[in-house]
Amino acid sequence: MGKKVVVGMSGGVDSSVAALLLKEQGYEVIGVTMQIWQDMESGTGSVLPGAVSWQKGPRGGAEEQHGEGSPARPEGSCCGLSAVEDARQVAEHLDIPYYVMNFRREFKEHVIDYFVGEYLRGRTPNPCIACNRYVKWESLLHRSLEIGADYIATGHYAKTRRLPNGRYVVADSVTAAKDQTYALYNLTQEQLSRTLMPVGEYTKEQIREMASQAGLPVARKADSQEICFVPDKDYAGFIDRAAAGQVPGPGEFVDARGQILGTHKGITHYTVGQRRGLDLPMGERVFVTQIRPQANQVVVGRNEDTFTREVLCSQVNFMAVEGLQGPLPVKAKIRYNHQGEYGVIEEAGDGYVRCRFQRPVRAATPGQAIVFYENDYVLGGGIIEPGKE
Repeated sequence: MGKKVVVGMSGGVDSSVAALLLKEQGYEVIGVTMQIWQDMESGTGSVLPGAVSWQKGPRGGAEEQHGEGSPARPEGSCCGLSAVEDARQVAEHLDIPYYVMNFRREFKEHVIDYFVGEYLRGRTPNPCIACNRYVKWESLLHRSLEIGADYIATGHYAKTRRLPNGRYVVADSVTAAKDQTYALYNLTQEQLSRTLMPVGEYTKEQIREMASQAGLPVARKADSQEICFVPDKDYAGFIDRAAAGQVPGPGEFVDARGQILGTHKGITHYTVGQRRGLDLPMGERVFVTQIRPQANQVVVGRNEDTFTREVLCSQVNFMAVEGLQGPLPVKAKIRYNHQGEYGVIEEAGDGYVRCRFQRPVRAATPGQAIVFYENDYVLGGGIIEPGKE
């Protein structure tokens, strides 16, 4: 019997083919879908009546149990009801055991509460990074080890690699178009040492072709794009419901000198670099350059005001090295779809790292991640902090 691996199955083609590939490679594969959906009607994340239990179904699948009156879940999200049904069908097709694990508490604490809290602080979080670190890896790995698994696996377009210095890193996939290393920078050495990501060796087209040839029912299923717990993309509305009574109301639009220009709808509606939806009759295009939560102000300026050569970050996680021994040249991305820019990173004291770019970067947004690359792998990364005014 090969080593045991728990595959996080989202009901999509990528994680389904990950399970297929690992089974073909001789692993003992167990499929798991993480139940994370909350009370979507209230947005509060309260516990659903009738959790999905950890039970084996009559055909090797999960025995799903729901209480009466369970609220609606996002059908098309990565962990919604359709994901469970699609993943179950794939597991049955592959003849592997399949379970649904309850991670609602972990998801609410580490993802939803974090997401809401950051917006209330005038920052723009990346909930997928938090979900990867604390739910898809930390929580899933812990439970997987409890049932005797050696590894966990996902359908991410990335690869794991062990460097000559013994440290594990996340490396680029073979396809730049789908590369997902940015969202994985925060994984620990222990997590990486027990992670398999077989999809990173292939392009999306190859993955779909393998799914078709294997007869997987999700071979042509569309990719999920939105944040899973905000399927309508109305972030501000979600925050209003989730943090009722805590959300600051309208405030002032101001320029860098503090001159009042108009009234904004509330800081949770804005992010650094934003142009649309400001509704300011300025006679020229203006952009959000800063959010001041304590004053309930949104600062606007010209496009050139959104550029900077220097970015400060906190909560730094190093992968390729234990820490910085001095200034180090890197290529850094300040958001998921950023092409990256070359610069030098160095310690800035109190656990902070500063990146000085060769060319200015646009809209370095507090709360987002800055990820450092060396060659084709992740050196490390951190959370962008506000610059000096």
